[in-house]
Amino acid sequence: MAEPRTVRENANALDSAQIAALLPHRYPFALVDRILDYEPGRWAIGRKCVSRNEEFFNGHFPGHPVMPGVLILEALAQTGAVAVLSLPENKGKLALFGGIKNARFRRQVIPGDVLTLHCELVEQHGPVGVGKASAYVDGKCAATAELTFVVGEA
Repeated sequence: MAEPRTVRENANALDSAQIAALLPHRYPFALVDRILDYEPGRWAIGRKCVSRNEEFFNGHFPGHPVMPGVLILEALAQTGAVAVLSLPENKGKLALFGGIKNARFRRQVIPGDVLTLHCELVEQHGPVGVGKASAYVDGKCAATAELTFVVGEA
């Protein structure tokens, strides 16, 4: 599990337009609203404001909206992708899922929640790497996973 980091005083923050310049994801799959801080090639902290208007709540579940766990994992992966793709040598490339290990969901994420997303890159061999990721709501762990990624040409 990625230990929660504290946003530094002189944070490297990114807004949604800056994230879109790094990541190819667009609505409805752009799942990180802001990067609060990051260190290229090492780690990133993101934020996802979960809105009642999210398209997936139409079917998951009517009358009891819950953010799908796979989308929490995707938001974590996009946060990690910012750390990977912000390296100059990865400019214009894609970070793709290579695998997910030990995913655990510890609480439901519902409309109105603000997810704080942490991903720390713990190893990389050539284009393949691993990130330890965790998502929090109000300081409580909502999900954890180990994410394997592959960096490739766009």
